[in-house]
Amino acid sequence: MVAGGQAISPEQLLADAASAIRRGDRATALDCVTRAEAAAPFDPHVKMQKALIHRASGALPAALAALDEALALEPYNFLALLSKGAVIEKLSGERLAAKVYENALKLAPDEANLLPGLKAPVARAREVVEKTHAALEAYLRDSVGPLDEAGGELVRSRLDEAIGVYAGRRKVFNHEPLLLHYPRLPAIPFYPRELFPWLAELEAATPVIVEELQAVMASRMEAFAPYIAFSPEKPVNQWEELNHSRRWSSLFLWKDGHRQAEVCASCPQTSALLDRLPMAHQADFAPTAMFSALDARTRIPPHTGSTNTRLLCHLPLILPGPARFRVGNEVREWRMGEAWVFDDTIEHEAWNDADELRVILIFDIWNPFLEPGERERIGAMMAARNAFYSG
Repeated sequence: MVAGGQAISPEQLLADAASAIRRGDRATALDCVTRAEAAAPFDPHVKMQKALIHRASGALPAALAALDEALALEPYNFLALLSKGAVIEKLSGERLAAKVYENALKLAPDEANLLPGLKAPVARAREVVEKTHAALEAYLRDSVGPLDEAGGELVRSRLDEAIGVYAGRRKVFNHEPLLLHYPRLPAIPFYPRELFPWLAELEAATPVIVEELQAVMASRMEAFAPYIAFSPEKPVNQWEELNHSRRWSSLFLWKDGHRQAEVCASCPQTSALLDRLPMAHQADFAPTAMFSALDARTRIPPHTGSTNTRLLCHLPLILPGPARFRVGNEVREWRMGEAWVFDDTIEHEAWNDADELRVILIFDIWNPFLEPGERERIGAMMAARNAFYSG
């Protein structure tokens, strides 16, 4: 473009358009942008400015068309997507806008790096997405009908989780073992009780186990050692707060397949009970059984375990107040006299929300979907890997 014998750059035209918008002169602003567009037809910033002018004048369909032109040139333009969501919200309502807002939020900068002028629009986008997902989840649940009529515990829990995932309100959690992933085993956060008929015997023994635990705590609490104890050369990652800390401590009855004779001798009835239970026996790997003590107002951060060939059983022993446990999408409260079995290769975390120490019994068992012959060969495979690297 030329004015007075001198060319006017697209950048100058956009600046002139911005000045005209501030003056409220939308006609001049649109003329400047139209001229800039002729000079730079493939510049997404020009399209964005055109959309802004149309929005300011109330021409929302024209603004939407301009934003689509910008996104055709730059599909991952966060501001264009955020603006498109706002325009669609005004034209067609929250539900259609939510889909666009959701894509915009995937590209949004961290809150700390968000420009002040964008905080409110981003907050509105999050509000619309959450509100829409919540409405969708409620609609799905109403359409599906009572979950109790769908089947047993496993059926109900996975259908409940599927609705949350399908509605966009829950994450998909898979096995993330640190050591061995054994293929084709189901990723079940909390396993159904009916798979473990011995749970009733374990739960009935709670008073006896508590009595032996309290005697040990009274006489040798110093034997409880920090559960997280990394060597100096290892990165601590999420464990920095608990590394070498007695806020999460443990006392082992079995450790990596080795019976801790002194502790077992001080808890004879607990030890005898564990001997009767189907713990996972693998030379130098399993079982592990321990009293796990978590200090008041302490959180164990999200983490995963070593292999999905084994599951963990928890039995609460000292619960001075509320204490929670999450596996995948499911959060449960511990209750005295109630044990559960879960897959620790699915992300999990724990909270002691009480003002005093919380203690549970933890031990590992074989995954019930494994055949006896598999268990033997898994043990041989893991032992062979150790031997390979030690040689």
